[in-house]
Amino acid sequence: MIRVLVNGALGKMGRTTCDAVAAEDDLKLTAAVDIAFADAGARDAFRMEGVALYSSLADCLEKEELDVAVDFTQPAAVFNNVMACLKADLHCVVGTTGMSESQLTGIESETRSSGRNCFLAPNFAIGAVLMMEVSTAVARYMPHCEIVELHHDQKLDAPSGTALRTAELIADARVESPEPPGPEGHAARGVVHKGIPIHSVRLPGLVAHQEIIFGGQGQTLTLRHDAISRESFMPGVVLAIRRVADLEDGLVIGLEKIM
Repeated sequence: MIRVLVNGALGKMGRTTCDAVAAEDDLKLTAAVDIAFADAGARDAFRMEGVALYSSLADCLEKEELDVAVDFTQPAAVFNNVMACLKADLHCVVGTTGMSESQLTGIESETRSSGRNCFLAPNFAIGAVLMMEVSTAVARYMPHCEIVELHHDQKLDAPSGTALRTAELIADARVESPEPPGPEGHAARGVVHKGIPIHSVRLPGLVAHQEIIFGGQGQTLTLRHDAISRESFMPGVVLAIRRVADLEDGLVIGLEKIM
């Protein structure tokens, strides 16, 4: 039985993760952390039997015996959360995006020191991972491309972690790296990452969507993935919880690495 902590348990992804973990026979939702649990009404509304509720991650780590921490919090908090969990001898599964390269380096160093692993996925939807994999094959033949990512209006980081990861995979796969057309640095051309423009849309009604538009002589090819509901991410989250303890590298990024 894998004892699981979900941090950010009252967020949309966090609550969905709690339900998914509780539904699995080999996983036990042992604790849930959310700052909103400081309010008795929030604790009463959670309504999951046998789960310890905390408003402080530090308090939870001090009092509970746990195996894996799942983090769906905020970009400003995730680095400190992960470091605290690794130091407390927990493996980590991270869906919060927005960490810097230096923060990822710090986490990788801590995994070596603690002997615990951290798995991070920009996107836990299997269809999104397949979209990124297919994009690398297309990029070898159609190197001109742009990315449009669309998310709900509560998403704090832009571009999304999925879009950044997609751009990096495409950049590595391209035989040539054409410069994007248009005035350099012009905001309307999007954020250019690894030579690829990324355009971010934030609107209510959306969940998580991305399209990659490739252009060639007299033709275009578009790859698109739509997450219709947050349940689409749960098979990937559950798989990561089960696999994170067995990772050979301390820090692993990308669901494709464990599929």
